[in-house]
Amino acid sequence: MTAPTPLLDLDDSDALSAADSEGLLRSVAMGGAQIRSTASAVAEGSLDRLAGLRPRSIVLIAGSAGARHAARIAVALLGNAVPCPLVLLDRTPSWVGPLDVVVVAGDDAGDPRLVESVDGAVRRGAEVVVAVPEEGPMRAAAAGRTMTLPPRVFTAPRHTMIRFLAVFVAVVAAIENRDMGEAGLSSLDRIADAVDAEAISDGLSNEVFHNPAKSLATRMRDRRLVVCGSGAVATALADYASASLLASGCSAASGELSDVIAAARALFAPPSGARDSVFHDPFFHDPFFHDPELDGPLPIDPVRAFVFAMEAGRGEVVRRMDALADADLVIAADEDSANTGVSEVEQVFVLASRVDMASAYVQLTGGPR
Repeated sequence: MTAPTPLLDLDDSDALSAADSEGLLRSVAMGGAQIRSTASAVAEGSLDRLAGLRPRSIVLIAGSAGARHAARIAVALLGNAVPCPLVLLDRTPSWVGPLDVVVVAGDDAGDPRLVESVDGAVRRGAEVVVAVPEEGPMRAAAAGRTMTLPPRVFTAPRHTMIRFLAVFVAVVAAIENRDMGEAGLSSLDRIADAVDAEAISDGLSNEVFHNPAKSLATRMRDRRLVVCGSGAVATALADYASASLLASGCSAASGELSDVIAAARALFAPPSGARDSVFHDPFFHDPFFHDPELDGPLPIDPVRAFVFAMEAGRGEVVRRMDALADADLVIAADEDSANTGVSEVEQVFVLASRVDMASAYVQLTGGPR
């Protein structure tokens, strides 16, 4: 088990490496490899039966937490790019038939709900894609009757969301039989390159100032966290970020930016001890101005909001963030530069990788203090 040590410095690469006995950083860095393994399976013909298909619906059935988050992001990200409903359900519905595509994803080959979903979809004549390890009951249910995309690169279960999202992107692209560039979807190889580049930037040897993940982890210290997004895609990504942080021992609420703005008065109110002080100024309740001798100790850590946004909506999000007392913008590109040539899909993969790496750094340095 990785032993968290609050004394570790994020720029002390040797100490961080020694503390990472679980191999968290290596597991996160395998994101690009997970995407390439999916691309390789597609190139070998795993999804050829979907080419040119015009399904009535695409049904996503997710087992593990990573698969569920990937499915939610996929529905928000790809739902408008396909000419049929893209829906997330708990199991194969009774109305599924030969005109539908069912994608079953998860980490547990023995999950009875997933096994029953595969069996039910096959019996009803649907085209079935299985992104579950080929073993146990699932092997028997899927053998010879489905298209399979089992994992080829193994990582920690908490870092498999990227693989499942790559599977969902691949299924949609295969059905459309094109790269779908006009809809904002990049090829999996290009996405893998972007995720690898992010992993290099987030590496141990890069100092905080030049490391997006370490910088994000640093800004999360000594704060209660609220992660939110503007729009369905960014909000789904914020929900995943909350789960990733929870796995690192750091609790973070998640929601839509508008809800956080509506609750700003309560979220960012100064501590009661500070409000009672004769020296308290309501306009300067940031912890930077807090004097423990005059105002007493802070009863709880202050709140900081992390707002996820896509590049196309950056300007609007920045304006809306003015309503929050303490908020950081989280985007795929450098905050001081725009990169409008990067697709929304690519941005989502990059941000997911960055969040996972930041969560690993938070855990290695002792989590919230």
